[in-house]
Amino acid sequence: MTVKELVASLELEVLSMPCEDKKVDGAYVGDLLSWVMSRAEENNVWATIMTNINVVAVASLVGISATVICEDCELSDEVINTAKEKSVNLFRTKLPIYEFCLRLSKII
Repeated sequence: MTVKELVASLELEVLSMPCEDKKVDGAYVGDLLSWVMSRAEENNVWATIMTNINVVAVASLVGISATVICEDCELSDEVINTAKEKSVNLFRTKLPIYEFCLRLSKII
């Protein structure tokens, strides 16, 4: 599955999608950035409620395919613009993390 297909399947709000053809082959859920950095894998979808600038740094460092901010959490323009500058795919959903993960598990 590609990021573009993921977005269409889950009706995600696109905040930054410079790499729509990036492969998705797993998922990770977490909000403790150091934990995500050491355990998430390249090409994972990362579900979180964290919204600070470090989310972009962790996603870039790990090689996350898509970072999905759940529960309709607000992000600053700085975070969104940095995601675009760093070529990080960043999305948002109104769904609680649990609901998002249930839906995600049915398609990957």
